[in-house]
Amino acid sequence: MREKSDMRSRFRLIQGGLRCQTSFGPIRIVAAPEDSPPFGIDALVVEEDTWLIMSAEPKIGEPEEHPVRLMADLLKARPKSVGSVLVKGQNPMHFMAVVHDVNQDPTWREEWIESALKEIFRQAERRKLRAIGLPLLGTIHGKLANQRFGELLTRALVQTPFKHLRCLWLIAPTPINSEIIELLQSMLIDT
Repeated sequence: MREKSDMRSRFRLIQGGLRCQTSFGPIRIVAAPEDSPPFGIDALVVEEDTWLIMSAEPKIGEPEEHPVRLMADLLKARPKSVGSVLVKGQNPMHFMAVVHDVNQDPTWREEWIESALKEIFRQAERRKLRAIGLPLLGTIHGKLANQRFGELLTRALVQTPFKHLRCLWLIAPTPINSEIIELLQSMLIDT
């Protein structure tokens, strides 16, 4: 029978593929899938449209309000501005990033995504948040290339004076994790 130390020397740690990470100043940036959060978050970003229907939960059944009141509310409803971020809830907060206008084709634009990214970081700093979860905006319900998202994200990171944010979870499927982190590393080095 072999000794334990002999057995241990034959094993080595292999980095898993679920998470990849880099840093930008004091911010640890980790790319991981939605079902594998790398840390707790104070806010979760949700990709949204001007009428806030993309993140709405489908509800079947009788309306909770009288139909006349529902119709009156619908008549008063106004679309949200593209590029804006609405903050709702707590533990975690939801940052609703309005990057789509369903009345346009395509429904998204790079400048809306970039504006939303800057506003997400501004809101996080204003609220003194330490960790947020951010999907790759424009790649979920749009056809923005991952590389272009990385460029927009890099620009927003560089333009934001961070005092509080310490962890950024990029919510991305496993095959994209290493790609987006390598891309960020190369772009952040050049800044």
